Amino acid sequence: MKRPTIPIALAAALAAFGLASGVAAAKTLPTSAASPAFSGHRLAAKARISLAEARQTALTARPGAITDEELETEGGGSGLRYSFDVRNHGVTYEVGVDARTGKVLENDKEGAHPD
Repeated sequence: MKRPTIPIALAAALAAFGLASGVAAAKTLPTSAASPAFSGHRLAAKARISLAEARQTALTARPGAITDEELETEGGGSGLRYSFDVRNHGVTYEVGVDARTGKVLENDKEGAHPD
């Protein structure tokens, strides 16, 4: 029997609570911005929006699969943003979510020279 696929954000939330048995996910991402595996985890204390909330916002703005994520200081918005690479139909997009307001700051095709 084929298992249904679920969004990565939901899979991560289920895994965080130990509810992921029997759930297939394409990729397991860190469940917390405080995780050392998460790029920019040292900035997490300054964020008002959680990593899980930012992921959901990014996937609502650009459905697909998150292939990379980081928390960084960058111009625009509050100056602190989550940056997600979202793969959709073979194209990678960069989606930026303000870590203090939750506003989508960027939702464009990844350039020839990604960060």
